[in-house]
Amino acid sequence: MQEKKSIHGSWASRWIFILAATGSAVGLGNIWKFPYITGENGGGAFVLVYLLCIALVGIPIMLAEVFIGRRARQSPYNALQELAEESGKSKNWGLIGLMGMLAGVMILSFYSVVAGWVLQYIVSTANGSLNDITSEQAGAVFSGLLADPSTLLMWHSIFMVMVVVVVIGGVNAGIERATRIMMPALFILLFVLFGYGMSTDGFEAGWDFMFDFDFSKLTWDSVLVAVGHSFFTLSLGMGTIMAYGSYMPKRASIGSTVLAIGFLDTLVALVAGLAIFPIIFSNGMDPAAGPGLMFVSLPVAFGQMAGGQFFGTLFFILIGVAAWTSAISLLEPTVAFLVERMGMKRSTASISIGIVVWAVGILCLGSFNFMSDVTIFGKNIFDTLDYATANIMLPLGGIFIALFAGWTVKQKIAADELNFKSESLFKLWLFVIKFIAPVAVAIVFVLNL
Repeated sequence: MQEKKSIHGSWASRWIFILAATGSAVGLGNIWKFPYITGENGGGAFVLVYLLCIALVGIPIMLAEVFIGRRARQSPYNALQELAEESGKSKNWGLIGLMGMLAGVMILSFYSVVAGWVLQYIVSTANGSLNDITSEQAGAVFSGLLADPSTLLMWHSIFMVMVVVVVIGGVNAGIERATRIMMPALFILLFVLFGYGMSTDGFEAGWDFMFDFDFSKLTWDSVLVAVGHSFFTLSLGMGTIMAYGSYMPKRASIGSTVLAIGFLDTLVALVAGLAIFPIIFSNGMDPAAGPGLMFVSLPVAFGQMAGGQFFGTLFFILIGVAAWTSAISLLEPTVAFLVERMGMKRSTASISIGIVVWAVGILCLGSFNFMSDVTIFGKNIFDTLDYATANIMLPLGGIFIALFAGWTVKQKIAADELNFKSESLFKLWLFVIKFIAPVAVAIVFVLNL
């Protein structure tokens, strides 16, 4: 078969793809949620279960998404349609790609609002207004921000402009150029903060919180959390990895590339925990403070520590960069689809989808103030979009991608693209993608409902 080329271009190298895909995977939840759920579910014991889940669920489905994208060299909807047709199956499989792209747009609508909070905290920390702040004052600052629609709208709008500008630039001049700058910056910031965490009195307590093997805390629920997070942390089921895979160089090994992405994603999560929790323990705060930790507990901790203003600003810049790289990948699949299917210019497609996301985002930020009384099935608009994507659309997307790759695509196509060094390795992947991965995601899907 003659090699196809994406009309959008291709990554300059395998490492650029690794950094771009890692940027997609590393987001707000990765830097706070993973360390938090690790500590709550048995520390090192949970990490072992999580790594097993990455191996049995995350990596196999990511391999499937990348090979589908690279084979077809198109956006998720078109890629799934083309491979289904090539395998002599129904083109309706393309609908899975459409659902993934819709999920990405919905996620970006509320994700941009949260990223806006981060931008506000970069400014507030940098200008010293959070220095020597008490817990009550920090709580009041955060509550005040949520109650102020004009400030939320300003930051939400700025963030969406930041995302759209990069995506307009295309694969090479936009996403790749941004990745070359932002991902090294993210790693540098992370390890500077890790060094800062090591210098505090609470480093040992933070290490114990995350890595002590406490099997008494490891329950069936812990296993479900591990399966769910291993799936979501790698940006699976929303078309981003498939779209990025379509720009991957043909000569690059999909297997080693995906393993590198999984490794870097997990490394960032673990190092983030070792940067954050020592600061929390040094200040005698509750590590189980949940989502409020980032916007209430940490500002108090930084505000009371030597050099806290500087390192607090670095921390929120780190979170901002992680949010930006993830958001770019959420917009790209739908933009690529509009360029391919509707013949739009990339700039027109990027701005059009950006405006749709921005408008839905206004409803999301209104959930905390002027639209707080509007509910759907008892949830505000922000929580509804979060629930619908995380608990319904992404798991369904993952299940169907596993079934498509394992049962629908001709085995020869999968074998050609994955190009494993041994046939037994391919057979192992095929067994996992056919039976283990879809069943594991289906169990999490049903129990989360």
